[in-house]
Amino acid sequence: MSLSSSAYLAFTPDLTICRILNGMWQVSGGHGRIDPKAAIASMFDYVDAGFTTWDLADHYGPAEDFIGEFRRQLQATRGVESLSKIQAFTKWVPRPGKMTRQIVEDNINISLRRMDVPALDLLQFHWWEYRDPGYLDALKYMAELQQEGKIKHLALTNFDTEHLKIILDHGIQIVSNQVQYSLVDRRPEVAMAAFCQQHNIKLFTYGTVCGGLLSEKYLGVQEPGRWELNTASQRKYHQMIDAWGGWSLFQELLQTLHTIAQKHAVSIANVAVRFILDQPAVGGVIVGARLGVSEHIADNARVFEFSLDESDRAQLEAVTRQSRNLFQMIGDCGDEYRR
Repeated sequence: MSLSSSAYLAFTPDLTICRILNGMWQVSGGHGRIDPKAAIASMFDYVDAGFTTWDLADHYGPAEDFIGEFRRQLQATRGVESLSKIQAFTKWVPRPGKMTRQIVEDNINISLRRMDVPALDLLQFHWWEYRDPGYLDALKYMAELQQEGKIKHLALTNFDTEHLKIILDHGIQIVSNQVQYSLVDRRPEVAMAAFCQQHNIKLFTYGTVCGGLLSEKYLGVQEPGRWELNTASQRKYHQMIDAWGGWSLFQELLQTLHTIAQKHAVSIANVAVRFILDQPAVGGVIVGARLGVSEHIADNARVFEFSLDESDRAQLEAVTRQSRNLFQMIGDCGDEYRR
């Protein structure tokens, strides 16, 4: 199986990525036990199907170690040139506090060693407390390490528009920001997307299929209780659905998605992902990969085999405009992590 050329984006001059990124939060715990051997074998399946881009973090359990082992096996079986065909985007999520060059470099070196790479393709930085300006010091030191060749590109995760602007105003070049974005959570459309378009910054989106709740499995069923939600993702996005408009409106959204999906002979998740991929500034959508446990490789490939028309989009807008205003309730992108 190979993906169409529309599945790929020239993200930076030196990085072409798959627009569906394989999310590795699912190996961090809370999504079922992951067997390392089966996980690595599964990573070969994803890459062979054309899904070459991985999203991970320093705190996603063994995710960085999995990338390192996968790279070693890939090189051993297919040669060193095969390594240039995959991309691995990690994150650094430090505890707030004074940031020194030593602290930053030591943490970057840990990721380099675990992932077994000479340089990080993309380092996505998260900061918990805006009132602590240490994030600017950290980014300044990361920019120095970028100049020295340890980091190829600097990015952010869960920064709001105001602080993204502050970072750019300090002369730090950012290529992407990772944010929650779905048919349920459309807060990036208020300010973030337009700002990113102006500054040639891409959005990588997560939560786009609401942890699997945007699927046929939940169409026409009673609202699940907390004990019926099996993963950390489902519990998280069920709360977001409650805030957005509740289970009844969510059922209306699922039914509309189902009608559109049947028209195009695809799945509900495909339509949900396609809708977000088509939005301004979006570079890619992160879809969680429960490696060796549950895979959706063939289904994800169908995202690149159809297009939504004006009628499809109008039907979805008619449902989502009935929802509560999450921007007013929660704030800008990432504000839910800083309340």
